[in-house]
Amino acid sequence: MLEAWSRTRDGTRKLSANFTVAEFACKDGSDPVFVDSSLAALLQKIRDHFGRPVVITSGYRTAAHNRSVGGAAYSQHLYGRAADIRVQGIPVEQLAAYAETCLPGTGGIGRYPPRAGRAVGWVHVDTRPAKSRWTG
Repeated sequence: MLEAWSRTRDGTRKLSANFTVAEFACKDGSDPVFVDSSLAALLQKIRDHFGRPVVITSGYRTAAHNRSVGGAAYSQHLYGRAADIRVQGIPVEQLAAYAETCLPGTGGIGRYPPRAGRAVGWVHVDTRPAKSRWTG
């Protein structure tokens, strides 16, 4: 279920045991923050599995911010259903493989491994109804 929150009023509100509203907020500083509750639950499951913090490098995005970072026109970030994540010490492939067990036949998983010009990799996860997989 998609929920709307205020960064300023609800920023410290916990959406799960380890995630707050502020962690999903758009990097442009805007309010409100949209978050699909199933996304927060998915990230909590990933954190519980690895026993390490999950860092959200990009959560909800406004249309303007999405354009500025080169996001897809209909990015799931625009709808509060996506997060780009990293877990310290866990390789992109291992993180994506576990996400796959959490999203069998559904959701989006994008692998963005480290490469020339990108020192650190990340995994995109989203809660879209259809299955989508890619490497970027």
